[in-house]
Amino acid sequence: MASTPHYLPAGLPAPSPTELDAPFWEGTLAHELRVQRCISCGHMQFPPEELCKRCHAWDPGWTAVAPRGRLTSWTRIWHPVHPALVDHGPYLAVVVTLEDAPAIRLVGNLLGDVHVDPPMDAPVEAVFEDHDGYTLVQWRLCE
Repeated sequence: MASTPHYLPAGLPAPSPTELDAPFWEGTLAHELRVQRCISCGHMQFPPEELCKRCHAWDPGWTAVAPRGRLTSWTRIWHPVHPALVDHGPYLAVVVTLEDAPAIRLVGNLLGDVHVDPPMDAPVEAVFEDHDGYTLVQWRLCE
């Protein structure tokens, strides 16, 4: 787990936390990866919901998980999805299965050489990218 200079260019919209996902964004500010964990049954879930997907208890709690996982899927993006990314491609978008919560998958960017195909099921770790007032989660292959 590390901090990095900005991978993404300026001009992208900042996250707009809601009451439901604010604990996730508070965690990223602290360089901590947080997911919901049901107080009643212990089930971990993300994205956040108002109730547990397993036992349907209301108001699940939050817990920190290891900022590590495995590369589940990836794609190389050549065409920008936002005007701020016009001169930023290509870049790699990845799906990561969390080590501590294998039912949870997170999407992010993979740092490193964008022209090399990353190996499937490779171990990855979170990299926290601090911006003015918020922090994004990126991923990098483990050494």
